[in-house]
Amino acid sequence: MRIVIVTDAWAPQVNGVVRTLGALVGELQRTGHEVATITPQDFKTMPCPTYPEIRLSLFPRRKLARLIEAARPCAIHIATEGPLGWAARAYCLRKGLPFTTAYHTRFPEYVRARFGIPLAVSYALIRRFHASAATVMVATETVEREIHTWGITRTSRWTRGVDTDLFRPHPQQVYDLPRPIFLYVGRLAVEKNIEAFLSLDLPGSKVVVGDGPQRQDLEQKYPGVLFTGAKQGADLAAHYAGADVFVFPSRTDTFGLVLLEALACGLPVAAYPVPGPLDVIGNAEVGCLDEDLRQAAMKALGISREACRSYADNFSWSASAAQFLGNLSPFSAEASFAPAA
Repeated sequence: MRIVIVTDAWAPQVNGVVRTLGALVGELQRTGHEVATITPQDFKTMPCPTYPEIRLSLFPRRKLARLIEAARPCAIHIATEGPLGWAARAYCLRKGLPFTTAYHTRFPEYVRARFGIPLAVSYALIRRFHASAATVMVATETVEREIHTWGITRTSRWTRGVDTDLFRPHPQQVYDLPRPIFLYVGRLAVEKNIEAFLSLDLPGSKVVVGDGPQRQDLEQKYPGVLFTGAKQGADLAAHYAGADVFVFPSRTDTFGLVLLEALACGLPVAAYPVPGPLDVIGNAEVGCLDEDLRQAAMKALGISREACRSYADNFSWSASAAQFLGNLSPFSAEASFAPAA
């Protein structure tokens, strides 16, 4: 099958959406599908206000149409609700082509955290974006129920996976710090609620792996914390494996791919009992979910690292890709990609 994936989130951004889409594309290509990605790398861009790591594509509609027509896809998937996503949606509606979307990120919660805009306002825009999709792919049951309450009801499940060859227990020790080591990995942004972790009274050391608009302020406010910057590949896996507990303070993630990466490296998780952790971990004895994040972190120290790794083995990118393919809405044989007059 020839598939076009349109996304505003792509390298060099480092986040769960980018890693998910990269793994998906690799798995689809490995199994013989042709995949064309349309990303900000194909356009002139400007930095997103308050978040310069994210690049916003400028006036993409005409070039995006040409790229889609050149790919002659059998199916179109729109991954994000940014400028490229809206342009691809408009193209599909104009041509009468079915398309699928995905709900990766709780943007209304992010916007409220940054700018104080009410959820009802943002969700009205998100609902409009997804309303014409054949299906909206969501990662978990909890998030699916949540967006149903906002009127986004034509949904299907698309789970996530983890590369258990890359993310695995590692003999190398990357830290020369007092133990235990409590680790956070992810974007350094207000919506990630990182200070809920950094302000905890915990023994040993705290390490933050990642980058983002909050990094400078957090480094100044918490000088006793080790900020390593962003890590990738085997280096990132070694940082997971060298810690003692993974602390996930976010209350806004739809999944939390970093949870699976930590578990695959044998690292137990401490988190709030909210969407994401509830769906990935639930009642499994690989993490502690508690509204008292300090208590969760301390309890997680006693969890078996072998149990964490064994649990992560249940998640594969091949199963994720198969689920994605089953959710697509292929075009009829009569689909036309003739340029608009």
